[in-house]
Amino acid sequence: MYRDEPRHKILVLVNPQDTKTVVAVYLKESWWSIEDVLRTSDPAREGLMKVQSFGERIVLYVLNTIVFGRLERDLDDDDMFFLPHPAKEQAKILWRDGAAVGFYSIKMKGSLCGTGTSACYLLPVFDTVFVRRKNRCRGLGTAMLKDFCDTFREDEALGISCPISPAMYKVLKQFLLAHPGERGRLWEVESPGAWGQRVNIWLNICLQEAGLHDGSTVHPEGSEEDTDTPRQTSRGDGPTPVHHGESPKVQCRSAIPQPPVSLATTLLFLRTAWQLLGHRGYELLLGSGPW
Repeated sequence: MYRDEPRHKILVLVNPQDTKTVVAVYLKESWWSIEDVLRTSDPAREGLMKVQSFGERIVLYVLNTIVFGRLERDLDDDDMFFLPHPAKEQAKILWRDGAAVGFYSIKMKGSLCGTGTSACYLLPVFDTVFVRRKNRCRGLGTAMLKDFCDTFREDEALGISCPISPAMYKVLKQFLLAHPGERGRLWEVESPGAWGQRVNIWLNICLQEAGLHDGSTVHPEGSEEDTDTPRQTSRGDGPTPVHHGESPKVQCRSAIPQPPVSLATTLLFLRTAWQLLGHRGYELLLGSGPW
């Protein structure tokens, strides 16, 4: 059930004719259908709510590992998928009309980047996200991004785990168009999130629209809410590496154009960086420019 605590396990029943399909989950000495596990009788559960109880951890596991991992992911593709979350990972479940329909998880600033390392995250990171298929195209992905930004209002920089799927980039674009004040705060990051491991997401989008990058990271053709990432980032629209927010071996900076580039490209990059980040951020970003 947890990535870092193997003693907790959940028994599931699979279809013998299709072993990829989970039929039921064994809880409290009974078999429950997946939909029943995700339902709640508590009317107070509505909207985004922090995962706190053991029961909510079970719901998070079912959404991540069973619903996304098996039922709503194209297993024939090299889809991104998420491993089970660590036992103490911070996450929020999205409840609508008495059922859990999505979630997102966070790597907290100061938390360890993974087992076997002493490196810690240097900023809060939006790590995994998932919205069920029947609930997409309703603005839920952008709502979760807004909740993330509002939760860490005092932080100058916030991360989104690298790599970001095409559909998630589409959601990010829509969010940043609606909330221009967040454009200088959101960065695509590799752990632990030092300045050399960050790419400003809005700047990346601007370069993509201007046709000035190599297309290796930004993919705007996905549809909004097609975030079966968990995150994530994640989804029949995502890159091939398995991504679970711990030191993905992908160079996020590859989306920034590499030489040779024209003077117009350089000027656009500098102007956009200055508008987004101001004098201090502009100087910090010079080392990752398109030259």
